[in-house]
Amino acid sequence: MLAVPGKSFAGANLLSNPGLEVVDATGFPVCWEQSGWGDSTHTYEVTHTAPHSGTNAMKVTVSKITSGDRKALMLENPSCAPNVTPGHQYDVSAWYKTTTPNTVMTMFRHDVAQGWVYWTDLATLTTTTAWKQKTVRTPPVPANTDQIVWGVTIYGVGTLQTDDYAMVDATQAAPGTSCSAGAACTAGAWQVMPFNSPVRGIHAVVLKNGNVLLVAGSGNDPAAFAAGTFTTAVYNPRTGSFTNVATPADLFCSGHVQLADGRVLIMGGNKDYPAADGSHGYKGLKDSYIFDPDTMAYTKVNDMTAGSWYPSATVLGNGDVISLGGLGEDSGGTVATQYFKSSEQRWLGLNEANQTWSFWGLYPSMVLMQDGRLFYTGSHVFGNGLPGTGSSIYDYQANTITPVTGLQRKDERDQSMSVLLPPAQDQRVLTLGGGNIDSNPDANRLTDLIDLKQATPVYQAGPLLPSGKMTGGVAQTATQGKMYVSAVLLPDGKVFETGGALHNRADPVYEASMFNPATNTFTAGMATDPVPRGYHSSAFLLPDGRVMSVGDNPGDGTFDMRISVYSPPYLFKGGRPQILSMAGSQWAYGTTKQITVDGPILKAALIRPEAVTHSSDPNQRYVDLPMTVTGTTIGLNLTSNPNLAPPGWYMLYVVGTNGVPSVAQWVQVQ
Repeated sequence: MLAVPGKSFAGANLLSNPGLEVVDATGFPVCWEQSGWGDSTHTYEVTHTAPHSGTNAMKVTVSKITSGDRKALMLENPSCAPNVTPGHQYDVSAWYKTTTPNTVMTMFRHDVAQGWVYWTDLATLTTTTAWKQKTVRTPPVPANTDQIVWGVTIYGVGTLQTDDYAMVDATQAAPGTSCSAGAACTAGAWQVMPFNSPVRGIHAVVLKNGNVLLVAGSGNDPAAFAAGTFTTAVYNPRTGSFTNVATPADLFCSGHVQLADGRVLIMGGNKDYPAADGSHGYKGLKDSYIFDPDTMAYTKVNDMTAGSWYPSATVLGNGDVISLGGLGEDSGGTVATQYFKSSEQRWLGLNEANQTWSFWGLYPSMVLMQDGRLFYTGSHVFGNGLPGTGSSIYDYQANTITPVTGLQRKDERDQSMSVLLPPAQDQRVLTLGGGNIDSNPDANRLTDLIDLKQATPVYQAGPLLPSGKMTGGVAQTATQGKMYVSAVLLPDGKVFETGGALHNRADPVYEASMFNPATNTFTAGMATDPVPRGYHSSAFLLPDGRVMSVGDNPGDGTFDMRISVYSPPYLFKGGRPQILSMAGSQWAYGTTKQITVDGPILKAALIRPEAVTHSSDPNQRYVDLPMTVTGTTIGLNLTSNPNLAPPGWYMLYVVGTNGVPSVAQWVQVQ
């Protein structure tokens, strides 16, 4: 049932710094701005004389005006603007005093396609010399709106004072539920963007500036390959804009990983599609490139030692990169260990890198362990798992491979997904779902957990994935699982699981859940992406704490170009904490870095930005930052072990005591 507007109630205040008590270096309230237009003589002041509460109120005096206005307005930025749900209504209130009737409550909204635009004037305020509260309910939030800001405008000569702002969701929960802020506060909410991606989002990388690199190459389209039409675009989530990038080769089904300086190393890709006469299958490229977010361009580096179509890519604690598996130039399995030496910016030759001459399959998920070894989780692409137990530990330095036991149905983990659970210090990996495109059984609900700190790590069966309710609009059995699953680490330390399909490139599963590593349990019933997300789909964390989802390539060869964005439940539970200052963005291992915040903080963490394709990003990790707290000054203690946090750019989040994360600040670990 749909939620409906109800009476005003004391829900969570969605505003940051609503009482104006936290100020910046200039003395002005954090998350508020001095704005307006036109010709006026005016002053802004933070007054301490008889505020409504606390010690601060905002005072705007206009002594002369012929056109325009002045505003006491919230900042239009992701950190400060409250998140909203289209169709919901909100009760907004402020305490005020004004000497002029030319005073009005004004709202602006963030349209995901147009940016910030004027929305409406809510109410005219009457003159008063004593503090008075005005509460107004907004109209339903328009479609394609994800955030709003508002404040009080004065457009005549006089003095306006404001204090103690509030905003709560006025949309009552549907009967039988208890969430006063609507279903979003327990399930989150999805938005499908009002525009499509210009490229097929097969590869997605969150860049060090918060933009998203979307790489298609030929995009699984033989006609595009024959025409030499290879595509890349960079998406700006803050503006909804795309920038097309010249693409030098068919990077379709390549590997990719972020280097220590924030550039993206892309390895391999598609040299050829299968021949019509069956004489050969897909062929892997040896080409390798680096994409630079600063120049928005690819630069070629030396070739790999072998062709690589569906190769792994794992960054090591020294910043080097190991690539394993994939198909070679002859369509056969690549058995070479390919090693990129970061200090020399080149791939080593075959005789320069340690070799086991082992075939690791396609997109083998290789997770860096705290001792520098790699854990092959058993997650892979296409058909059966590797012979033996299906998972193992690979020691590059010793040139050894040690089987790991316990993985359930290792031949049905095709396009499962594995993640190093938060925090990375715990060294626990979760593997979820999977199927087999050759035998094509119903995808499974299996999960497996392993503690890599143990002397002899062994997989243990984890809780089943919550069963999907619908696939292709048809009800399925309670045992339904999923392949092509996505799992995303969130700033609050949970794992969001979304997307998938029941069979090979068919029967999308509309189910999403939240995994809590502290309890090893799933919470079912998260809001579901309205867009099917099966083969060639990805989901990944944005710096503002939302999750973006792209892609779907069913068996009929079509490709879904829509973009969906998920706001987790924490974005509906109150104002965001603010990182007010930070002791530089360059962080050395084993150091303590000072930040200042605007209030009590529950936790802080670094999250490595994702570089994901085909349900695979073995470099995704959440690094806990133990805190030393002195009031609002927080010392964040970074690990001294680069294997826990390989060098590179990370998103720094703090989480308030209400469970709401800040917008990320970018730091470079080195």
